[in-house]
Amino acid sequence: MDRRNLDFLLYEVLGADQLTTLPAFNDHNRETFDAVIDLAHSLALEKFLPHNRKSDLQEPEFDNGRVRIIPEVKEALDAYIAAGFMSATVPADQGGMQLPFLVDTAAGSAFGAANVATFAYVILARGVASLLGAHGNEDQKQRYRDPILAGRFYGTMCLSEPQAGSSLADIRTRATPQEGGHYLLEGAKMWISGGEHELGENIVHMVLARLPDAPPGVRGISLFVVPKFHVNDDGSLGERNDVVLAGVNHKMGYRGTVNTFLKFGENGHCKGWLVGEPNQGLACMFHMMNEARIGVGLGAIMLGQAGYLHSLEYARERSQGRLPDQKDPVSPPVPLIEHADVRRMLLQQKSYVEAPLALTLYGARLVDEKAHAEDEATRTEAGLLLEVLTPIIKAWPSDWCLKANELAIQILGGYGYTREYPVEQFYRDNRLNPIHEGTNGIQAMDLLGRKAMMHNGAGLKLLLQRITRTLAGCQGIERLQEECASVQAALQRIGEVTAFLGQQLATGQVRLALANATHYMTLVGHTVMAWMLLEQARLAAGALPSASGSDRDFYEGKLLTCRFFMRHELPVIEHSATLLLSMDDTTLVMPEAGF
Repeated sequence: MDRRNLDFLLYEVLGADQLTTLPAFNDHNRETFDAVIDLAHSLALEKFLPHNRKSDLQEPEFDNGRVRIIPEVKEALDAYIAAGFMSATVPADQGGMQLPFLVDTAAGSAFGAANVATFAYVILARGVASLLGAHGNEDQKQRYRDPILAGRFYGTMCLSEPQAGSSLADIRTRATPQEGGHYLLEGAKMWISGGEHELGENIVHMVLARLPDAPPGVRGISLFVVPKFHVNDDGSLGERNDVVLAGVNHKMGYRGTVNTFLKFGENGHCKGWLVGEPNQGLACMFHMMNEARIGVGLGAIMLGQAGYLHSLEYARERSQGRLPDQKDPVSPPVPLIEHADVRRMLLQQKSYVEAPLALTLYGARLVDEKAHAEDEATRTEAGLLLEVLTPIIKAWPSDWCLKANELAIQILGGYGYTREYPVEQFYRDNRLNPIHEGTNGIQAMDLLGRKAMMHNGAGLKLLLQRITRTLAGCQGIERLQEECASVQAALQRIGEVTAFLGQQLATGQVRLALANATHYMTLVGHTVMAWMLLEQARLAAGALPSASGSDRDFYEGKLLTCRFFMRHELPVIEHSATLLLSMDDTTLVMPEAGF
């Protein structure tokens, strides 16, 4: 965890302390924000980091219908709960810290850097609590949400099935209404993280299923709360529900998070209760999924940052070889960091990590503005920007921070490829992030097919306006004129490409227009990351004249990281734009036998 960079992003870039002017947060100040982050950092180092490798090597085991998990996981989670983090954003009158989501996200970055697998259990539980808070009735909040916030219960999201992963329109799990207001569920769910364990008293499953009269497709999906153990009116636990662990999936990474195959209603008495309105389940579930997508992006970033910092330390300490113009073969070897190619890989990692971290924290600030801003215009704009940025926050870092992990392995060489060093685990853990919570291909189609076009492009236009505002703020900063020109050209290309593809979609060319959506994610995603780095460079340029010592090096590093990304990484968008404008159909016309 790079605390200097985190403080820079929170207070110099995003103005986190300005949130204390909002009524919801005016009992806080920067000191309380820093104290929370300090507590998270120390707790992550003390309780989460030490068993990161152990939980990878000793993954959860399926033992006679139960899941065995190393005891350190529960110890870490209990400490997290005792410190109050499970209810960090909950209002104070409900027993929470009433923190901004931005500060909570910053604190969460420490746990993500230390041990993403253990942290996943609380991320899932808090997501269920948030969903029930938004869409559950009062009984469901009291019976299921409140015990989660108290740290007694955990939770899951049950979407995918063995025959239907990303294609939720094809789910088969059924829910039949019964007298008394409950439903009997029957079906199977696959890839359910946290689906069975004994870390808490209960597990609250949020299950997508179909009613008997449901229309086909995603419009016929309803959402149900299905507890592992029934909860009595007085809050005590009743008998076990008919939810059966059918198997544990053994994964490449994220091994410390148990991933399960669950069967509901195998014995005919799995009870669930409808959340929200019938056939509106997917809309309700997206409340949890969108928060989870921000969490996926943050997790990918912190794994990328952990690998970057490990490889940076290694490059400084490891001496190897000589510089090309050193002619004396008996001269002492130089540290790896003096080699140009190693410096290139370090700069790539630094830019791949620092740009999306700024974006993810910016997205977290938008969550606060959407919920708590005093004027409606600010709340509306925050919502529009979040709609457009969420698929980028999820997909871009889970692609490019994975690349950062690959580069970290490369810097360590053969040692990086062994389990003696942690960078290979960071890569394995991070490889899940392009897959779960909506694959990156789906995120790209969502960005192009829905988010960029919604409300006549209002969200995308607002995003481009925000980027233009940063460009205006760079006027007069001579060192940034080349970078500003690059971003301005990128904005123009986004406008051209989006207008063209919008016309194609409007004329019914949906399949062809979306065929290369991944390139649209590259076009917009790289531009947004360039914006994040340019905004950081703009502020660094203003701070540099009065800075000294390590602060001066820090700000100079921001300026040069921005330059590197603009020169070495951003130009790839021109290829993406050209391909999109050509409506290339190669992937569609390729005969199946040709593969």
